[in-house]
Parts: sequence; C-alpha cells; structure tokens
Amino acid sequence: MKLHWKILISLILSFIFGLWANLSIDHESAPPAWYTGLKETCLFVGKLFLNGLKMVVIPLVVTSIICGVSKIGGQEGFGRLGLKTMGFYALTGLLAVCTGLLSVNLLSPGIVDDEIRQKMLNSPVESQSEKIGGALERADQGLRGLLEIFHRMVPPNLFKAATEGQLLGLIFFGLLFGFFVSQLNPQARATQTAFWESLNSVILSITKWIISFAPFGVFGLVTPTLMQVGLDTLSVMGKFALTVLLGLGIHALIVLPFLLWILGKIHFKNHYQAMAPALLTAFSTASSSATLPLTMECIRKRVGVSNKITSFTLPLGATINMDGTALFECVVVVFLAQLFGVEMGFLTQFTVVLMALLTSIGVAGIPSASLVAIIVILQTVGFTAEDIATGVGIVYVVDRILDMTRTAINVFGDSCAAVIIGKSEGESDYYKNLSSGK
Repeated sequence: MKLHWKILISLILSFIFGLWANLSIDHESAPPAWYTGLKETCLFVGKLFLNGLKMVVIPLVVTSIICGVSKIGGQEGFGRLGLKTMGFYALTGLLAVCTGLLSVNLLSPGIVDDEIRQKMLNSPVESQSEKIGGALERADQGLRGLLEIFHRMVPPNLFKAATEGQLLGLIFFGLLFGFFVSQLNPQARATQTAFWESLNSVILSITKWIISFAPFGVFGLVTPTLMQVGLDTLSVMGKFALTVLLGLGIHALIVLPFLLWILGKIHFKNHYQAMAPALLTAFSTASSSATLPLTMECIRKRVGVSNKITSFTLPLGATINMDGTALFECVVVVFLAQLFGVEMGFLTQFTVVLMALLTSIGVAGIPSASLVAIIVILQTVGFTAEDIATGVGIVYVVDRILDMTRTAINVFGDSCAAVIIGKSEGESDYYKNLSSGK
C-alpha cells in the first residue's frame, strides 16, 4: 500500500479514537485510567517519530545543500546558467514566502478564543505566552536582534552550533562549502561530489525509512490533540488549511503565471496544459523527487526545452527549489505563534522568512520531509520540544492534503524555471507538440 493511503487511514483512525475518547469522558473530573494510558502511549509513539526526524535534521540539511550548490559549477560552461537558475529560484522562493506571510497575517487563522487555545495547548494560556514569548523577544530586540541573526549565520564553532540546534550557521556553512567545492579542479571536485552525494543518498534513505513510520507517528501526534480538544480544533484547522491553500493558489495562479509572461512571454494556459501529467503525479505522490522523471519528460517532449537546460535546472530544482514548502513553513510558524498567543514582531517574522527560504533548500523531495524544516524554524524562534510536539500534532491534522498541494506547486515552480531560462538562452518554438496533439 502506498504511504499516502497509510497516512490517510492513520488520520481516519486518529479522528475515530481521538473524538471517541474525547466524548466518552467527563472533562470536569479526573480522566479514567484507559484514557490516560491511551494518551500516554500515543504521546510516546509521536515523540519517538519526532525524535527520529530531529536525528536526521543536521546531516540531511547540510548534505542536501552542499550537493545542490556544488552542482552549479560542476560542469564546464554552466556558470551563467547556474547563476540564472539560482537567481530565479531565489526570486520565486522569496515571493512564495512573502505570499504566505501576507496570507497568514491577513486571515490570522491562529487567533482563537482563550478557552479553545487553552484546550488545544493543554496548558494555561499565560504560561505558554511567557514561556515562548521570552524567547521570541530575545530574537526581536531592534537592531540588536537583526545583528544577532547574522552572528548566528557565522558560528565560531560548527559542532557546538550543531549540538545546540543552531541550523542557520550550518546552512550558511553548507552554502559556502558547496560553492567552493564547485570551484575545485575536476578531479578533486569529482571526489568531493561523489562523497557528499553518496552520504546524502544514505541520509535520504534513513529519512525515507523514518518517514515510512509516519502512519504511526501521525496517529501518535494527532490522537492526543483530538482527545483533549475534540471538535473545537476542526474549525481552527479548517481556517489554517484555507490560509495555506490561499497562499499556494495566489503563487500558482498569479505569481508564477506573471513571471512566465514577463520573463518568458509564455502564456500560462499552454504551460499548465503541458505540465498536467507531472502536476497530477506530484499531487498524488506528494514527492517532487519521485515525479522528477515525468517532469523532465513533460519539459522535453510536451514543452520542447533542450536536454541541456532540462537536465540542469530540474534536478537542481528538485533539490533546492521548494516554493510551496517555503510558503507552508512560513504559514505554519506564524500560525502556531498566533495560536500560542505570542506576538511576532517584524524582525522575528524576518527570521522566519530567512529560515523558510534557507531550510526549503535542504528539504528533500519526499513526502512530509518539510516537518524537518518546520522543527528547525520552531527551534530557531524559541519553541521548546514540548511545544513543537504539540504544534506538529495540531498541524498534522490537515497536513496530508496540504503536502500533496504544495508538492505540485514545487514541481510547477521548477518547470517555470526551465522554460524561462531556456527562453533566456535563445530557445524558441515551445509547445508545438501540444498543438500537434502529441
């Protein structure tokens, strides 16, 4: 059975058990032993799954970034193409995160009644606000806060930064390392590339293995949330899902088509038609890596982009260009801050934008891998391990459909890069196969 069906079944079971347990007890008196036992067992399983994801955070992010960036100068004559590709991916990523930030601040899905908030977080509102608010305030002290962000980007001790979970410095180091690997002589570059790509393959395999336990992890994270909040959470999560879908819709139907027209003089209708098979596959598998062969086939055969452009931009995009994921990460973090009753100032939100952009580079194109990046960002802005577990459990209620949608946006963003960069390199006569019915 495919993983997404297992996760769907797990979510259904979570709803059944969680809501049944919620409606079966009197919340005014002490909970019965079976209720406590079920809740503790689920929390144990959920924490085990989260710990597994945290375990691969550092090696996954660092190796993915080094591999992705080192490919830019890995082939002779690709320097200009690499700069164009990275520039376009940085532009669309920034636009995606800003769109998500605008959507979540306009709709404010995490602004709820104190009673619902307290039930969802299972602790007094004031203590949550104090606990997280202090960390957020430390990251948001005017110019000092801005300077502190750049100080964290250049840690004096990489190993200490790794043990303390300061991923910003490790990401910056990975970017630098990957760039200078691409500048080595061919023999040394080949040795370094082979090492990091093989290491990245091992880490990806471990990550996929951990994510194969996602059905159990989902059950362990979602069931306790529903046990303590019941039906109250559904309206909150519905508004959260609509916020994410609104942001993704704006990016896919307005931002990317606008870039296609302005930068490539391409009509978005033709491009949607050409990419339909890849987008439907990305939506059903929730994996941009699994969809990559079909994406390349659509770009080559249905659009008509050359093999040179296709083989460079799309594999790189599947590694480092995650527009939908970056948008989602930004919405999740601000939504959870709203839900926990904590004000996020401009500099804290700037930190979230920066981290969403950087971590989306290192997120593998496999289902639910964005959870790794969300954990990183939540740690950066001061959420404790307990708060992260609660927040991830809340978000996972609607994550599956959002995961499928944002993966399709990731793939669509990669395809837009391929055709726009192809046009900038002098290619033309695109979409002829569509008009001929091929």
